[in-house]
Amino acid sequence: MITERKATLTIHGEASWPISILAPTQGANCLDIRTLGGRSGYFAYDSGFESTAGCKSRITCIDGEKGEVLHYGYPIEQLAEQCDFLEVAYLLKNGELPNAVQKHSFESAIRKQASMHEQMVKFYQGFRRDARPMAVMVGVVGALSAFHHDAADFSDAERRNLSFHRIVARMPTIVAMAYKYSIGEPFMSPRYDLGYTANFLYMMFGTPRETYMPIPAMVRALNKLFIVQAEQGQDAATSTVRMAGSSGANPFACVAAAIACLSGPAHAGASEACLAMLEAVGDVTRVAEFIALARVDSGSLLQVGFGHPVCTTFDPRTQVMRAAYNELLKDLGLEDHRLFKVAKAIENIAFEDPFFVENKLYPNLDFYSALVQKALGIPTSMFTCIISLARTAGWMAQWEEMLSDPEYKIARPRQLYIGVNRRNLSSSA
Repeated sequence: MITERKATLTIHGEASWPISILAPTQGANCLDIRTLGGRSGYFAYDSGFESTAGCKSRITCIDGEKGEVLHYGYPIEQLAEQCDFLEVAYLLKNGELPNAVQKHSFESAIRKQASMHEQMVKFYQGFRRDARPMAVMVGVVGALSAFHHDAADFSDAERRNLSFHRIVARMPTIVAMAYKYSIGEPFMSPRYDLGYTANFLYMMFGTPRETYMPIPAMVRALNKLFIVQAEQGQDAATSTVRMAGSSGANPFACVAAAIACLSGPAHAGASEACLAMLEAVGDVTRVAEFIALARVDSGSLLQVGFGHPVCTTFDPRTQVMRAAYNELLKDLGLEDHRLFKVAKAIENIAFEDPFFVENKLYPNLDFYSALVQKALGIPTSMFTCIISLARTAGWMAQWEEMLSDPEYKIARPRQLYIGVNRRNLSSSA
């Protein structure tokens, strides 16, 4: 990073303080205000942290103006087309894609850790049957800390590797068990002979009564969904991982905190809301009515499948999932399904209608993620769980990067206090 350039902060035309300008590899420059408070007595106020960089990272670059999403420099669309999810997970952790030997070793390590401790299996019985799967996941993932005390010591690379393998390997098992528990079906143990994505589908939809083998088209579509959702840069959930991890918390506790953050409707809940919106439209005959209402309240669409607050041109992840969605519908023979016909009609209008085009309200990643999951037979209550599964590799990569940062220390954001000034209690009579 280049730091030779300087800016100057002048207050009331009198006192001035020089501020270094940090130039990233790609993206906007940053003002280095780390020592500003100590030097000047002034702090920055930035609700939502939209103008503040809380860390340095090499993992992901999202350039909304260029429409680029890069993981260690690799375009997300190339990764989604040419890699499987575990290769991308390896990349996020290590900074390079694995060679054949590294890939085999990594896959073997993940397979070895996929099964759950028998006492963890019983842990599910403490939840109500109607508990939201995301609530179950927060509890179960957090409970991993109680089963792996060694994870609290992450002072060497081998211990961190083991924690990474454990949580990435067990997330499919944890998610599938949360689903099975919610519908009252027996848990399915992971199979060593299946790949990561196929194994997850087997644990979700297999039963002891019959032989289940995932359809290749389903595996391909879900693999791409996992890849495009694996890492999103410094969003709320990832920042939660770093915030919790800055205290030295167990990595499983950090991931549980991120899952809790992700469960909010303003975060990954958008896919669930998107499908609810399509269900509310109901039939292609009502699409025109929906479009007319959207013109009146276009802002509501930002959280239900259209537009993006960062990618202002196009999001390459959306292009990947759109292609995967169309391929999946064709392979499963679902093109004439009522809901997907509604989605197709809305999609066509969004790409051609001047109102949508001018306001950049194109179908986004949430739109296609919801439709792919619906086509796979995943219920809406599980949508955010699927995203959590995919995001775990990215969260753990961010956690480990934070630990290796020489500037790593406990996070302590400032506040702008607007409460009552000091006052005294009245003397009693």
